[in-house]
Amino acid sequence: MSNKTPLYQAHLDAGGRMVEFAGWILPIRYGSLVDEHHAVRRAAGVFDVSHMTVVDLQGPDVRAFLRRLLANDVDKIREHGQAIYGCMLDDTGGILDDLISYRLEDEFYRLVVNAATRESDLNWIRRQAAGHALDVTERDDLAMIAVQGPEAAGHLVELLKLPSLADLKPFRSILHGDLFLARTGYTGEDGFEVVLSNTEAENLWQALLARGVVPCGLGARDSLRLEAGLNLYSQDMDTGTTPLESNLAWTVAFEPAGRDFIGRAALERQLSEGVPRQLVGLLFDAGGIPRHGARVVTAAGDGVVTSGGFGPTIERPIAMARIPAGVSEQVEVELRGKLLPARVVRMPFVRKGKVLHS
Repeated sequence: MSNKTPLYQAHLDAGGRMVEFAGWILPIRYGSLVDEHHAVRRAAGVFDVSHMTVVDLQGPDVRAFLRRLLANDVDKIREHGQAIYGCMLDDTGGILDDLISYRLEDEFYRLVVNAATRESDLNWIRRQAAGHALDVTERDDLAMIAVQGPEAAGHLVELLKLPSLADLKPFRSILHGDLFLARTGYTGEDGFEVVLSNTEAENLWQALLARGVVPCGLGARDSLRLEAGLNLYSQDMDTGTTPLESNLAWTVAFEPAGRDFIGRAALERQLSEGVPRQLVGLLFDAGGIPRHGARVVTAAGDGVVTSGGFGPTIERPIAMARIPAGVSEQVEVELRGKLLPARVVRMPFVRKGKVLHS
């Protein structure tokens, strides 16, 4: 049976077209997907991301535990409220999930994990935590609302009666009781993710809509994150891929050498043998829309499109693809039996509203 967020009825009332996603009933759009996309790039949009899973870890062993659990190193987090992004790996270096880790206090960290991997993530974390002095708590009493776009800060300052958010840097957060606000997002724009009580979520949602903030669904979320070059778990990465071949090598902290995180030996072995594949951006001049699973033909062998679609900001088809390492120029993508030329480019395609490739 599919789950519903605390905002389910609010989505119906706003005209949301509902679909199932990762075991949840969520809006794919309310009206025009393109209009929702542009609202985030140009002003502000709001997403219900309450399907994401908030997990609190507390106890004297939490820091040491996370330094082993995650490929990125929580010792990079110098301040309370600061966060890092990275991957949780299995022993083979395969990606179990990508997640954000927040240090709220010295013995209190918060993780936000993907809905599709909720059960497996929680089982893995609890299994690895056995014997450690820490508590693992899933916060299913909390909802999450993402307010994204260049005007997001102004709306939240007034609605939440906060001081200016100008000094809150990206990947920083503030916590007041159950209200948690982080300068993070999944759109390539400035924005915030607000975690609050299930019972308070609709009040904030309706207040944002009353101010003209545009409600946005899964469709715009996907087109925005694709233009921003942000991976989607189960499409662009999974347990069959490592961070080194998923454009996420920057999230793996090999220093200090003595930190024995899960999957480290496998990644070091892959580095020594040579990483065989790379995740790249593909830019098309015209033609059809590339989709997940399409074959990519290169001089060094075939690859595959992991995510693809039309980029409303860049105004052309774009894709992410996993192809043989070293390929850096032209490739061809098979669409409906025809080969369509594409150019390999560095991601992102768009950053804070600015198109980076012509």
